[in-house]
Amino acid sequence: MGLSDNSKGVILAVASSAFIGSSFILKKKGLKRAGATGTRAGVGGYTYLLEPLWWAGMITMIIGEVANFVAYVYAPAVLVTPLGALSIIVSAFLAHFMLKERVQKMGIVGCVSCIVGSVVIVIHAPQEHTPSSVLEIWTLATQPAFLIYVAATLSTVLALVLHFEPHYGQTNLLVYLGICSLMGSLTVVSIKAIGIAIKLTLDGISQLAYPQTWFFITVAAICVITQLNYLNKALDTFNAAIVSPVYYVMFTTLTIIASVIMFKDWSGQNVSSIASEICGFITVLSGTIILHATREQEPPPPVGTVTWYVSGDSVKSPEDEHLITLRSLEYYEP
Repeated sequence: MGLSDNSKGVILAVASSAFIGSSFILKKKGLKRAGATGTRAGVGGYTYLLEPLWWAGMITMIIGEVANFVAYVYAPAVLVTPLGALSIIVSAFLAHFMLKERVQKMGIVGCVSCIVGSVVIVIHAPQEHTPSSVLEIWTLATQPAFLIYVAATLSTVLALVLHFEPHYGQTNLLVYLGICSLMGSLTVVSIKAIGIAIKLTLDGISQLAYPQTWFFITVAAICVITQLNYLNKALDTFNAAIVSPVYYVMFTTLTIIASVIMFKDWSGQNVSSIASEICGFITVLSGTIILHATREQEPPPPVGTVTWYVSGDSVKSPEDEHLITLRSLEYYEP
């Protein structure tokens, strides 16, 4: 007997969470290695592009995202979306053993609160209307309410990039992840349009002739590149066990808000369901605050640090070497 569509969706969603959770750790280790030999991503460096481990994390994340996308084809969102929270557990578990990043007891409580709140939101979320064409999505995307949301989102992103990042990017996790999450909410809309276009095209109703299809592809590419850039900075600057859950919560919250505005999800809901979703938002917010307050901050590299690796064996890794470190702001000739 073959698997049911829902079973296929669950298997794909669980696999997606495992891949995405692992990708955070692989990329973090790659960023650490790249930062040891070049300019760190957190201060604008791109040496991580030459690091194989970072690319392994990227490939793992792509596989996870593809699996998650296909999962929505077989199972409803109310079943697939909550399983995305498993990536938080996978990431925290691997970070504990591979990166030696400890999660405080209250941090575990915050993580559980984030998961519970997200599950409550998704369980009580209404069934959205699935558009039948790219043109229908374009009509929804150009309605005044959603255009206001897009304008507010882009304005906030510009403010975060131009003003807050230079002053608070290295000390406040929410700056980098705010940019990722805001752009991510726009990515979801574009990806949904692309998915519908692909499905209809495979069914014999080509959507490639519509300029709206290529517009959504362009928007998705820009948003994804922006997300990856600032997610790399967040991973390189802050504890991966904290980045993963906070990013998940912010991204999920903003995506649901964008969906409610664009698809008018709450228009057919009763008061009880809406109240349950609000309670879920409060739980998620509480968990985020707990996680942010109990995070284990990674100390920045000291200014003027010079490190020599003293050994006759050039093949050894830095962990195997004897280190001599000088910390001085100035160097004077004798």
